[in-house]
Amino acid sequence: MPERKNDKKSAFSCHGCRTRKVKCGAEQPACRRCVKRGEECVYKLAPTLSYTERLERRVQQLEAQLASQQGPSTSGGHEQPAASPSASSSGLSPGTAASGGHAVRIEGLKVDDKGMITYHGSTSFFQAVSSHAKAETRQQEQDAAGDETQASRDIERRERLVNNAWQQRVMESYSGIPEPFQYLLDLHWCWIQPLFNFIYRPAFTRDMQTMGPYYSHSLMSAVMAHSARWGRRDPAIRVKLDEFDGGRLFSRQVRSLIFEDLENGVGTVPTVQTLLLLSAQECGAGNTVQAWVYSGIAFRLVDHLGICIDGQRFTSDVQLSDEDMEIRHRLFWSCYFWDKIISLYLGRRPTFKYSDVSPPPSMFDDSTETELWVPHGVTFPSGFEYPPTPAHSTSCFIRMCELSVIFNEILSHIYDPLGQNTQSEIEACVTSQSVALDIWWRDLPPFLKLEPTNLPPVAPPSHIVVMNCLYHTFRILLYRPMLTRRSSDATRTEPNRFQGYLEQCVTSAVAISAVFDLFVRSFGYGHCILSLSYSVYIAVSIFLLQVQAHEGGNEALHRLLFCVDCLEQVKDVNPVIVSALKPIHEILEKAGISTAQAALGLASIGLNDKIPAHITHTADPGGSSASAAFIHNAASQIQQAPPTGGPPLLSAEQLPLPPMNTTGQLANRLQPQGQQRYASVLPDHQLKDGVVDQFPDKIFDAASTLDVLKVNIQSLDIPHDPVPG
Repeated sequence: MPERKNDKKSAFSCHGCRTRKVKCGAEQPACRRCVKRGEECVYKLAPTLSYTERLERRVQQLEAQLASQQGPSTSGGHEQPAASPSASSSGLSPGTAASGGHAVRIEGLKVDDKGMITYHGSTSFFQAVSSHAKAETRQQEQDAAGDETQASRDIERRERLVNNAWQQRVMESYSGIPEPFQYLLDLHWCWIQPLFNFIYRPAFTRDMQTMGPYYSHSLMSAVMAHSARWGRRDPAIRVKLDEFDGGRLFSRQVRSLIFEDLENGVGTVPTVQTLLLLSAQECGAGNTVQAWVYSGIAFRLVDHLGICIDGQRFTSDVQLSDEDMEIRHRLFWSCYFWDKIISLYLGRRPTFKYSDVSPPPSMFDDSTETELWVPHGVTFPSGFEYPPTPAHSTSCFIRMCELSVIFNEILSHIYDPLGQNTQSEIEACVTSQSVALDIWWRDLPPFLKLEPTNLPPVAPPSHIVVMNCLYHTFRILLYRPMLTRRSSDATRTEPNRFQGYLEQCVTSAVAISAVFDLFVRSFGYGHCILSLSYSVYIAVSIFLLQVQAHEGGNEALHRLLFCVDCLEQVKDVNPVIVSALKPIHEILEKAGISTAQAALGLASIGLNDKIPAHITHTADPGGSSASAAFIHNAASQIQQAPPTGGPPLLSAEQLPLPPMNTTGQLANRLQPQGQQRYASVLPDHQLKDGVVDQFPDKIFDAASTLDVLKVNIQSLDIPHDPVPG
């Protein structure tokens, strides 16, 4: 074990060895030299992305404070970042605008009689009015301390958290967790944790051995139940899961334990995490009532525990450790992100909000940033191994949180189920959030960005794929309502604007299908999470529009059929997809495209010749293995890839869908006759029934008939010249 650690961290030296300028073995938790000398071994690490971003926000905060002292304020109060498009666009994070820029005392965060941290405001039974004078005194003490030591405290906090995380990962290898529990845990750490960050791994695995506060049997059962649907695809694990009724025993146990906790008034961090996992599991199964209720209880508990308050900027009677604050900050943003995702699935109004006192979307422990990601449970062909790839989990989650802030605006101002937004408000949201999405994409680091025109030979880590697909999904959901809300007169007077909305939707739909194809050719269908399936579903709605708008559009047809086939493949791991496929098939049949005709149509346009052999996996009928033909080709490209820069570009023949050119237009590379002009996908005749939905009123709602959209496209006089780049 020490040798493996040396290989991984040979570039690091402890503080003592570095001071003496001697070679350090970098052993964990303490190097040999420090052990021999009987000295404390401390590894001081250089600041990384998350810490740098935190310092940048601090600089902006201090500059704003200085500017306010130099001149009179033009604002009478604080505005939440969600109300200002510029806040999202400029990279400002919620919770960074605390009054005065100093640590403020928040009364009401206390430890109750059961030993649990709770929060009660000034109007409650549990807080005396006299606390205001106490808060003012503490505020003066904080102001006197100043801000000059905050940076050094942040560095020390990060060092402690990262060192603890490394040490705990070493201890995990000696935990001896039996199967199938270890296998299911690894599935969670690989495919779920990096994107949603429900659980702080170092604390969970440590407290698992000691029954500490960040572990519970209900949380462990929730992880097992949620991962069982993927674990059943491994024959050896399937046999072991049969002893637990195929994993259903975990589901029954977690519900029994969680309701017992709630009945006894037990509300802890593991309780919130358990409810979030239960909500995610029920979403995948299509149990919308349970999914919505479980998430609601979790969000209420977050308020009850005071997790909605930034424990670093706001002090209280409760002394929170570095780990406590790290866990609470992560959990807050996990809830914020999940609230937007489940609202997206169910077509509901988001309920979980942030304020000026909320934690910022930053993490001190970024130990998972450079950790190698391995696709657990995927069977590769003999002789091929997944190339060493950094997980970039910390960066991905922070960027996903920033993206969810933008999507919250889209949900609130466009997809309000009560229809309270005016047309001008909706158009203003489209304008502002379009800019915000463009800035988010522009600032996305290259190692997190998947360009559809330059996809790598093998898919990056799953959470990076999902984040890219969700970005394109949000773009479609931003522009798609504008295809239905415009009157025919407005469409005639502003055809370029309407055409731009349609082009944005089609471009993002093609990007989703191309990125998803890369994912399944690399990892198979067996580990496709619901967020990725939903992105494909949204792409289907756009391809349905194209097919119904232009009867001879083979390009749109084979894209549509490809995505429908993908949804058919993933319905076993995400049963809710069955509900989504039913209305899609009804619309296809109504348009005169039956399932049998679809298969013939694929063959007639030569699509089968373009798709690598990923539809059927020989190693695993469950679809958790990679395509042998694809991997063989990818392996040869990896060997030729330069040491720096992006991986080599896959040829058009290797992609089942045509990529986009650099101008954002759609390139028709499946047609050997040459490029087809973008205008050809637009209608020149009467549309058929049913195009896209205006609001996702329920989970995976059917694409409904919209007469407004028919009139808009039908009356749109599009010139037959190519769209200018």
